[in-house]
Amino acid sequence: METIDKPLTKNIRPDRAFATLADYESSGGYQGLRKTIGELNPKQVQQWVKDAGLRGRGGAGFNTGLKWSLVPIENGQARFLIANADEMEPGTFKDRWLLERDPHQLIEGMIIAAYAIQAHSAYIFLRGEYRLAAQRLDLALQEARAKAYLGEHILNSDFHLEIHLHASAGRYICGEETALINALEGKRANPRAKPPFPLVSGLWGQPTVINNVETLCNVPHILHYGVAWYQSLGRGVDKGSKLFGVSGRVRRPGLWELPMGTQIREIIEEQAGGMQDGYQLRGFLPGGASTDFLLPAHLDVLMDYEAVAKAGSRMGTGSIIVLDDKTCPVRMLLNLQQFFAQESCGWCTPCRDGLPWTVTLLQDIIAGRGRREDLDTLAGLTRMLGPGNTFCALAPGAMEPLQSALKFFRADFERYLIT
Repeated sequence: METIDKPLTKNIRPDRAFATLADYESSGGYQGLRKTIGELNPKQVQQWVKDAGLRGRGGAGFNTGLKWSLVPIENGQARFLIANADEMEPGTFKDRWLLERDPHQLIEGMIIAAYAIQAHSAYIFLRGEYRLAAQRLDLALQEARAKAYLGEHILNSDFHLEIHLHASAGRYICGEETALINALEGKRANPRAKPPFPLVSGLWGQPTVINNVETLCNVPHILHYGVAWYQSLGRGVDKGSKLFGVSGRVRRPGLWELPMGTQIREIIEEQAGGMQDGYQLRGFLPGGASTDFLLPAHLDVLMDYEAVAKAGSRMGTGSIIVLDDKTCPVRMLLNLQQFFAQESCGWCTPCRDGLPWTVTLLQDIIAGRGRREDLDTLAGLTRMLGPGNTFCALAPGAMEPLQSALKFFRADFERYLIT
């Protein structure tokens, strides 16, 4: 059997068209599902994905097969699968690319995942602004139902599944699993107390698995081409391929499928073409807006979870935001903090009050009203809004670029101060 090294993007065409069911099947689509239904039981599917080393591509990086294995499937409870397609992390646009260009890849991955946890209802929780993705997903779901990949007796088996497309009302907080579940139930999108975790009590109180779009798109290829093939794609500790993006003042901002463990220098200098003429690299956020800044000295770091963490940041979504030498990092931070403050659900005091306070301090500094003690206050806020002090990870994520900017770019803050 012929194998490939870029499974996620093999069907993506440069003319912005999308892969129909016929296109998808002609390139091996739904063969992973056929193997799943015809040869494997749910526990075996879980083990395949676990052994392959697929880790969540939404930012957390938890082993996907292990996550599935924690769902109780022997007690007869209803179970649910949710694809998190509410992509609102600033600087991140990878899931949109997959949804608009190759929707059947997600659908097949969801069917296999639902089989692995024996769920018979699944939901695609889609960012409301992704209207083109919604149209193409709706068409792909119709095609899948007509071909009996969805519905009763999938591929003449006893397994049945229905996938529902749900357009989000649109809040960044829906990236948090339990806030997403509340929104799907028609409630306000506030996070829930944990435990219980969604794997035990999620949607309507039933065991629920939530996976990122890119994560689920990897699943059909693991089942089709095998565990050893998938492991061979990675260059470092982590396995498989990954969609890496770059935005900012580079020559070719965009998105590329590359092996896990690809060097950051290769992504920025080779894939993105390096900095535009007249600009120099000053720093970058390696995994979207809620990660710590790294510096040009970190360009040789590999893009995998452990290597980026060791360098002092997180790989997050793998979407690099470049800071050039002509952009003020303080103003960049203000832009980010305004976003996070606006998107806070207000459920807990540190986030509700701390983020607007951060915005006010940055505005005062930029306006020439800042004092040296304001920098100490900002540093204190990064601790007060840090992990363990808030109801969810929104505020701690907002503090990551701020705390690293205060460390690396302190002179830029001090230039604005009046004393």
